[in-house]
Amino acid sequence: MVAEAEAPEPVAFGTALRFWWKLGFISFGGPAGQIAIMHREIVEQRRWLSEERFLHALNFCMLLPGPEAQQLATYIGWSQHGTRGGLVAGVLFVLPGFVLMTAISILYVLFQSVSFMQGILFGLKAAVLAVVLEAVVRIAKRALKNRLSWVIAGAAFVAIFALRVPFPAIILVAAILGFVQQRAQPSPASPGSTPRPASVEVPAPRGQCLARRAMKIALVCGALWFVPIAVLIAALGPSHVLSLQGIFFSKMAVVTFGGAYAVLAYVAQEAVQTFGWLSADDMLQGLALAETTPGPLILVLSFVGFLAAFHDAAPFDPIAAGILGAVLTTWVTFVPCFLWVLLGAPYIERLRHQKALSAALAMVTAAVVGVILNLAIYFAMHALFRTVGQWQGFGLAVSFPDVRTIEVPAVAIAVLAIVAMLRFHVPMLITLAAAAALGLLYTLIS
Repeated sequence: MVAEAEAPEPVAFGTALRFWWKLGFISFGGPAGQIAIMHREIVEQRRWLSEERFLHALNFCMLLPGPEAQQLATYIGWSQHGTRGGLVAGVLFVLPGFVLMTAISILYVLFQSVSFMQGILFGLKAAVLAVVLEAVVRIAKRALKNRLSWVIAGAAFVAIFALRVPFPAIILVAAILGFVQQRAQPSPASPGSTPRPASVEVPAPRGQCLARRAMKIALVCGALWFVPIAVLIAALGPSHVLSLQGIFFSKMAVVTFGGAYAVLAYVAQEAVQTFGWLSADDMLQGLALAETTPGPLILVLSFVGFLAAFHDAAPFDPIAAGILGAVLTTWVTFVPCFLWVLLGAPYIERLRHQKALSAALAMVTAAVVGVILNLAIYFAMHALFRTVGQWQGFGLAVSFPDVRTIEVPAVAIAVLAIVAMLRFHVPMLITLAAAAALGLLYTLIS
């Protein structure tokens, strides 16, 4: 029997449970902020993991589709108390934010037309542009390190902005290019040079016990993932909004490399333009609301799932349908995360030392820069202009704003938010709160 993990010091399960419960309520700031909180609490203050082990786990989670902060929490929980520890850590990291996001969704559909709510949402919608631009800058500094990465970022932007290439196809091509480019490079070793000592490789886990464990996790997580979708399709039909949500967001769970911002461009494109589940304004406001709540930013999909089911509720009550849509969307988004971590954690060392895999991931991250830039432009057009049109021809489909419909107050709030975050590094929550207050003030005096 191979031990699942070893911690530097034993941690009581009750102690860990209380920590993960607390973390679920304080995990603000998006992936970067959440990972920083875990590092401070777990490595520096509590000393549950060494610096090396923490970075080891983070590198593994960066290789996986899905929200890396939630998966990191799951992995650390697994490293302390095995499967039950991973389940507790991952669930509690998401649960408070999900409950709050669902409650906000209910308030949104009930009070959206009230003037004070319109003012707050007006300010938040304009400030989202600053949040997304800050993400573009942050990820670009980390990802664009050579000419190929710049080319892939530019090509990814053109592909999704003008050619409407699906996000999964962009990610796949970028990964293949990174893999091929690394394989084509000559070995750094040269004749006469002193050979570097080989990295210590952790052998692949062996034994029937580990094989049975992997099979059990795959079967249980697979059933939890797909059985609810099959039940919905059988009960409501394949064309019902809940069935479509289950299928669509399951696909998203497999291709969400690069974090929430990367996949939101594709979700916005499909949910708004293809399915018509919500408007572009709804998508903007949902992202702004998700930025102000704890938990993974990808919980904005709970908001999307709520509105989609709320607007097409039959045969359910609209609020009940919305809650069911939010639960379903969240379920099929996060169940796969547990599958990836619990199934792959024993093989983490082998994954870490695969150079070709690291190169593929680097090019995926470069493509994500172009995809997020597209998201920033998409949000800018819909936040700052009342009318957005589209030109089609020669195989292109390019969106453009009607400059006559510019919202000057929204532009002013967006500019202030951009300067605050990118120039003066004002924390995101403070920036969003100030933007909401400005939007409310404008609504009250106009």
